[in-house]
Amino acid sequence: MADRASRGLSRRSVLAGGVAAVVGGGAAGALAGYSGRGVVDDDEVVDWQTVADSQVVGSATVPFYGPHQAGITTLPQSNAAFVAFDIVEGATRAEIQGVLRAWTQDAARLTQGYGGLADLEPELAVDPARLTVTIGLGPGFFQAVGMPDARPSWLEQLPAFPQIDKLEDRWSEGDLLLQICADDPLTVSHAARILASGVRGVARQKWAQRGFRRAVGTDPTGQTQRNLFGQIDGTVNPREDEVDFDQVVFSDGSSSDGQVQRWMRGGSALVLRRIRMTMDTWEGIDRKSRELTIGRTLDTGAPLTGTAEHDPADFDAIDDAGLPVIPAESHMARARQLNRGEAMLRRPYSYDDPPEGGEISNTGLLFAAYMADPVRTYIPVQQRLAEKDALNTWTVPIGSAVFAIPPGVSEGGYVGQQLFEG
Repeated sequence: MADRASRGLSRRSVLAGGVAAVVGGGAAGALAGYSGRGVVDDDEVVDWQTVADSQVVGSATVPFYGPHQAGITTLPQSNAAFVAFDIVEGATRAEIQGVLRAWTQDAARLTQGYGGLADLEPELAVDPARLTVTIGLGPGFFQAVGMPDARPSWLEQLPAFPQIDKLEDRWSEGDLLLQICADDPLTVSHAARILASGVRGVARQKWAQRGFRRAVGTDPTGQTQRNLFGQIDGTVNPREDEVDFDQVVFSDGSSSDGQVQRWMRGGSALVLRRIRMTMDTWEGIDRKSRELTIGRTLDTGAPLTGTAEHDPADFDAIDDAGLPVIPAESHMARARQLNRGEAMLRRPYSYDDPPEGGEISNTGLLFAAYMADPVRTYIPVQQRLAEKDALNTWTVPIGSAVFAIPPGVSEGGYVGQQLFEG
């Protein structure tokens, strides 16, 4: 016990209030946000390195200015809020530009640990926890500013997938989007309020969707996240050391139909789908059935023909009964990229909201994916999934939206400026 006590503090000591006495208020404050790793019983100890790291998490920042908006290729943070707005009838182009200027100014300050320009609670901004603010433009934005010809041809509601969709307007579309992500939920909430206050009289909030991933420090850096089905989600995400993100994720201004919008160079497209997961019936099937549905083992995430998560899948392998080892209708088989043009960068978040309408649970996934052109990339994959994905039995898309993410800006500019200056 002596050696272990010298490295940390026992759970009994923590519960007795010994933290403040031993290390002072600073570390005690850090411990308040500690995830609990190692605190299991009275003999377990708190790892003080982890406590120290929690202080670093709070002060960590992500640059706001640059060629691309942050929050796309940024390592996903633990918490996210997607907030959509509709522009009010009668709002002028100058007023809408004013919203984009105000959002840019406030986001540039908040992401670096400073309060917004009209922030009455600037103390809440001091620890940004890798805050990013990403601004998106919906299909209706271009009509509202009187520039319909500037809308990228791919920027429209996705085609209907009647086999699976049960879309609700309260979770779909919007003229403007704020994607706000940070490793601290308080930071996300504060930023969302400050930024939403800047649209009064010009736009009204249509919906807000909040999601989460594992708390920072819970899993080793780089480990693929799990969704609430227990499934490792995102194994084949493209990596910058493997593909050219300037072709896969970011736009050169062109669309698959030949249209060119130069203002979108360096920007991206976001497809956001709210997918309800029917946990109650999913938990009614056995583990083997779940793995056949997904095409991967649940413990390691390995394809059913492999032993490790990133092993290549053998879709031609046959078992002793003459059946495919990886079923053709499994989620993995239906979602796999058939060509380079189908590569997309996925950045999903889970949600777990209060039950509605007699449901036992209200759980699901905020599927966020970035790409240069959804018509070329997203729609073909989604069509295959809608036609014959075994996972459709337990998933229901209830929200859908597509946004243009303008390129980043330099200090002194504002997001979307390239659009208005041609």
